[in-house]
Amino acid sequence: MDVTTIIGLVAGFTLMLLAIVLGGAPGVFWNPPGFIIVIGGTVAATLVNYPLRDVLSVLGTLKNAFIHKATTPEQLIEKLVSFATIARREGILALESHASETDDAFLEKSVQLAVDGTSPELIKDVLTTELAFLEDRHSMGQNILSAMGTFSPAFGMIGTLIGLVQMLAELEDPSRIGEGMAVALLTTLYGALLANVFFLPAAGKLRVRTSDELLAKEIIVEGILSIQAGDNPRVVEQKLKAFISPSTRENVQVGR
Repeated sequence: MDVTTIIGLVAGFTLMLLAIVLGGAPGVFWNPPGFIIVIGGTVAATLVNYPLRDVLSVLGTLKNAFIHKATTPEQLIEKLVSFATIARREGILALESHASETDDAFLEKSVQLAVDGTSPELIKDVLTTELAFLEDRHSMGQNILSAMGTFSPAFGMIGTLIGLVQMLAELEDPSRIGEGMAVALLTTLYGALLANVFFLPAAGKLRVRTSDELLAKEIIVEGILSIQAGDNPRVVEQKLKAFISPSTRENVQVGR
């Protein structure tokens, strides 16, 4: 569970609700027609812009912003250095049983390629191709959420125009002016809130997740190639530490 995502969403909506309640008459901020305009328009525009299966896949991608369990780069480096030590002492074939014990499918696949005697060039080509397509798949979900963050304020403005038209059409009936004005103002509010509290921040969090995952997999690629080349575990450690910042290198606990 990503605590920061939950805290951010709860804090954002709670503070705005608190401001509304303290301002008095919170009921005036609920307007079903305006909400329907923003939500319906955003979903409709997204479906026009993207295939249905990609839009539905966002639901699965979105959970990564809330639930995310990944091995840290420091832990990966420790694991790969331990693999280098095993390979140096017992031979690279000994890694096959150790790789199957990991929960990382990419790491297991990388080790299997090395154990099978695949050439370094082919290993790098296979793994980097997988990284490229992984990034493409992840970017689709991010792009859809970013698009929704663009569409929702736009439909908020469309709702505002609808409300203004309704208000101007009812100038002769003062009792109907308030309803039109409510739609006019609240749809803009709904669109801005959805875009800036949910859609755009969620897209940004997923970009961070993708960046972290790509870094981890790049460390695995470099580590496996170094192990296959027969590098000393200390050399493997120094190569992999280059991927992380100096401040986090001290957290790597390598046992030889």
